[in-house]
Amino acid sequence: MTQTHSNTVNNGVNVEALLGARETLETAPEAAQFKWRARCEWIDGTHSRSTVSGFFGLGEEQQRKSSHVIEADHPEQFAAADMAATPAEIALSALASCLTAGVAAVAQNRGVQLKRVAAIVEGDMDLYGILGIDADVRNGYSDIRVRFEIDADASKEDIAALVAQSQKRSAVFDVITNPTNVHVTVA
Repeated sequence: MTQTHSNTVNNGVNVEALLGARETLETAPEAAQFKWRARCEWIDGTHSRSTVSGFFGLGEEQQRKSSHVIEADHPEQFAAADMAATPAEIALSALASCLTAGVAAVAQNRGVQLKRVAAIVEGDMDLYGILGIDADVRNGYSDIRVRFEIDADASKEDIAALVAQSQKRSAVFDVITNPTNVHVTVA
């Protein structure tokens, strides 16, 4: 399949700007080094609120036009207030969002008009790990499944290729499927 952009396709993604940024960053690799940030504040019980407002990229500090807030909590079944999704559910949402954004961008670049895209994500977790019942059970997901429902002006094969390319370039898919160094400190 050729990678061309058709002006008749509008999935809401400015592919020209993305490709221009890619071209610029190829000649300035230091500008491609980003630091994404979130600040999380405890509210009460297991309820917390994370705020995302700035990041470092393109060689300098960047400020978003507005802050974004993500709340997390646990359900009543865990003696919590159920004020928001659990952090584990937020991770599934992040994966779905990243892959879905990728599908839209790849479709735009390949001239495929999307009509509807839904990503349904499910993760299996044994709570024996988190609760400390069995030290041999991992705390996180043992298996995650993503199923796409996509209606587009394209063949099943072309739609599958959109998803495959999105998966190949997804930052969150990479974070979840590959080891990442995480350093935790106390100030």
